[in-house]
Amino acid sequence: MGYLNSVLSSSSQVHSADDAPVSGGGLSHNGKFSYGYASSVGKRASMEDFYETRIDGVDGEIVGLFGVFDGHGGARAAEYVKKNLFSNLISHPNFISDTKSAIADAYNHTDSEFLKSENSTHSRDAGSTASTAILVGDRLLVANVGDSRAVICRGGNAIAVSRDHKPDQTDERQRIEDAGGFVMWAGTWRVGGVLAVSRAFGDRLLKQYVVADPEIQEEKVDTSLEFLILASDGLWDVVSNEEAVAMIKPIEDAEEAAKRLMQEAYHRGSADNITCVVVRFSMNKDVPSQGSSEVVH
Repeated sequence: MGYLNSVLSSSSQVHSADDAPVSGGGLSHNGKFSYGYASSVGKRASMEDFYETRIDGVDGEIVGLFGVFDGHGGARAAEYVKKNLFSNLISHPNFISDTKSAIADAYNHTDSEFLKSENSTHSRDAGSTASTAILVGDRLLVANVGDSRAVICRGGNAIAVSRDHKPDQTDERQRIEDAGGFVMWAGTWRVGGVLAVSRAFGDRLLKQYVVADPEIQEEKVDTSLEFLILASDGLWDVVSNEEAVAMIKPIEDAEEAAKRLMQEAYHRGSADNITCVVVRFSMNKDVPSQGSSEVVH
């Protein structure tokens, strides 16, 4: 496949020793979208959230790849998924021709490779959510496992384009019980009384029940699609979909929008790590010419 020689743009995730909040952003070469991210350890003692914002070229197409990965039982799974999921996806032979099946394959392949890489000396069973958005031409494909969430603003309205995977959902509980597992209340509904999400990467001891099969939703990128928010539950635990959309609608700069969401979640008392990615679409605005240079803050 004809990949461009180098990654056009990629975020680098470096948290300083005191885990100060980080943010950044950029603009696609064709001017069709801009993105921003903001991430904070919040009130937690350690950072288990990871994110990726990447613009790449596949078969002459400019592709945007965005993800939020919220780890549990340590940061190992989330960090592994950040480093490997998108590389596995764009190297899939059917990435352009059958993007949905390529995404599903990449999720499951990344999960199995992570489980192989783990050794039995780890005392905790690490896992991670993933909420990802793949932008190919005028197609936006959102995939997720777990309870990091994707929300779009279309025609001024907030629309969730992913579903939080919780063990007490009727179909998820049925799937877990059919596989021989159980769901019980332990402060919240949990798989095996342990895990509060029903799908995730990793979680080897619960893998029979906690699958990494993503639910995938496709949206058309047109003039009614204004922006996308991907965020960990550190945001969604304290800010509703509608509030998040209303809050950043007037903020043109995607990095400033992501920072605004992160800061609001913190001020509202979120007890978790907080990570937000915002992608703004420029279909209905004047866009820079094809020759415009990359802008990365």
